[in-house]
Amino acid sequence: MQLKLETRLVSSLEKVFAGQAPVAMAPSATMLRQDFLAFQLACRFENEGFSLGLRARVEVDTPLRVTVRQVEQMPVRMVSPSTKDGDYISDQPGLYPDLLAPARMGDSFLVNGGQWNAFWIEVETEEGTPAGVYQLPISLTLTNPFTKDSVTLTTSLSLTVVDAVLPPQTLKHTEWFHADCVANYYHLPVWSEEHWKMVENQLQLACRRGINMLLTPLFTYPLDTAEGASRTVTQLVDVTVEGEGKYRFGFDNFRRWVQMGQRCGIQWFEMSHLFSQGGAAHSAPIMGMVDGQLRQIFGPADASDGEPYQNFLSQLLPALTAEIEALGIREQVVFHLSDEPQLQHLPLYRKLKEKLMTYLDGYVIMDALSDYDFYRDGVCQHPVVASNHVTPFLEGETPEDFWVYYCVGQYDQVANRFIAMPSYRNRILGVQLYKYEVDGFLHWGYNFYNSIGSIYPVNPFASTDSGSGFPAGDPFLVYPGDDGQPWPSIRLEVLWEALCDLRALKLLESLTSRKFVMSLIEAEEEVTFFSYPRNAEYLLKLRERVNAEIARHV
Repeated sequence: MQLKLETRLVSSLEKVFAGQAPVAMAPSATMLRQDFLAFQLACRFENEGFSLGLRARVEVDTPLRVTVRQVEQMPVRMVSPSTKDGDYISDQPGLYPDLLAPARMGDSFLVNGGQWNAFWIEVETEEGTPAGVYQLPISLTLTNPFTKDSVTLTTSLSLTVVDAVLPPQTLKHTEWFHADCVANYYHLPVWSEEHWKMVENQLQLACRRGINMLLTPLFTYPLDTAEGASRTVTQLVDVTVEGEGKYRFGFDNFRRWVQMGQRCGIQWFEMSHLFSQGGAAHSAPIMGMVDGQLRQIFGPADASDGEPYQNFLSQLLPALTAEIEALGIREQVVFHLSDEPQLQHLPLYRKLKEKLMTYLDGYVIMDALSDYDFYRDGVCQHPVVASNHVTPFLEGETPEDFWVYYCVGQYDQVANRFIAMPSYRNRILGVQLYKYEVDGFLHWGYNFYNSIGSIYPVNPFASTDSGSGFPAGDPFLVYPGDDGQPWPSIRLEVLWEALCDLRALKLLESLTSRKFVMSLIEAEEEVTFFSYPRNAEYLLKLRERVNAEIARHV
C-alpha cells in the first residue's frame, strides 16, 4: 500500500483539527506514581490514487496501564455568549475535537485520508509502579479494509516515573448528575434495573476522574426547567398522602442511591434543592400517592413559604435526617435551598433558611451564588461563588469552607471548559485552586442531555449545546456510549489533569514550602482567577518542573 504518512506526538492541551497541522510535543515526559498522563498520536495520510478510509490500530508496548481512544470532531453551534476576551480557538461554529471514543471494530478505528486524525493515549501509574525510565514504543498500523494491505509506523515516548506517590484527591468536587437524562437517552423506565446500571456506569467514571460529591434527587430537580416544561421524574423519596396535611415517606431508593455512590467512591452527598431555582419562590416538584394514584402534590404553583409546603417540609426533614443518620453519613451531607439566588431574593432566602434550621441544625446549607451580601450578613455561610465574582470574597472575609464554580456565565477572562476554548483554559483551574486554597469546586453539567429549559431531550452527539441554549460543552462532560458505558470528552480528561496538578502542587508544598511552590507558579507572571499565562507551554513546563522538584526533595 503506497501511502504518504505523517505522525507526531501531541500534548493533551493541543486540540487536533482535521484541517490544521498540530504542534508536536517533546518526546519525553515525567509523572509520579498514582498519577495520570495524557497525550495524543496525530496522523495524516494520503493514498496514491483512489482513497478511502482505512482501519487504524494503535499499540503501546509497555507494562504500564494504557488506554487508547480516538478523538472525534463534534458539532459546535453556540461557541459562547461572547468571545470578546479573545481567548477562544475560534468564534465560529464548526466541528471541534471533543469526544474520546473507544475502538468499535475490535482493536481498530476508522481514519480518513487527507486530514489529521488523533488518538488519545492515557497512561496511569499505580502506587506500586516501579520508578524509573520507561520507553514507550507507539506503533500505528493502517490497513486497507478491502485489500488487507497494511503499513506500520512507530514512534516513541520516553517516560520517567518519579519515585513519589501523588497524594489522594481531596478537593470536594461535584459535577451535577442528571439521572433523568440517562433514562431519557437510553429510553429506560426510571429506576428500572437497567437504569440503575447505566447510572452507575456513568458514576464510576465520574469517581475515577476525581468527582467525590453527588447531587441526590430527593425529588425531581427544580433546575433548568422552563415555565410550562417538566423534567422526567427521578424522585428517590416515596411520598404517600395519608390525610389532610399528613404524609408518610419511604427511603428504599434513597438508601440504594447512597450505597451505590459509596460503592463507586462518592464521599459526600448533596441533597437536591428544596425550593425553585433563582430565588426560592416556589416549591420543588413533588410527586405523591393520593388514593392509590401518583400525582404531583407540590410544584411551581406552590409558594415556598406557604403553609402547605412548609407543613410538608416539617414532616419530611425529620424523617430524612433520621434516615441520613441511620446510614451514618450525617457529616457527609449538605443541603441546598435555591440555586443562584440574587440580591433581591435575600429576604425570602433568609426567611426560608430560618424556618428550616429548626430541622437542619448542624447541617451544612450550601448554595451557588454571586452576591457577597448573602455571606456577609450570615444568611449563607457556605456560598459557592461564581469564579468571576470572587473578588469581594477574597478582599473581605473569605469563607472558611471556600467553594467556587463556573458555568455558562463565566465566559470572559476566567477559566472554563467550553469546547471552543483552548484546553489550557480548562487545566489552569488546578493552579488557581491551589493558589487560593479553594476547598470545593462545583459545576452544573456532568450529563445534562436536555434542551435549555428541559423542553425536550437532545441527542448529545448531535447537540453539544442543549439545542443552542448553552455554549457547546457546558451541559455535559461525558457522552452516553452505545455500549451502555459513558465515553469521556477531552474536557473531562483535561479537568482531571488539572486536579492531578493540584495534588502535585500540594505534595511539593509538603516537601518544601508554600512560598517555594508559589515562586514556581508565578515565576514569570502573577496568576489570578482573571489573569494567567494564556498558553499550553506554561502548564506543561510547570508540571515538569514540579515533578523534578518533587524528585529532588523526596
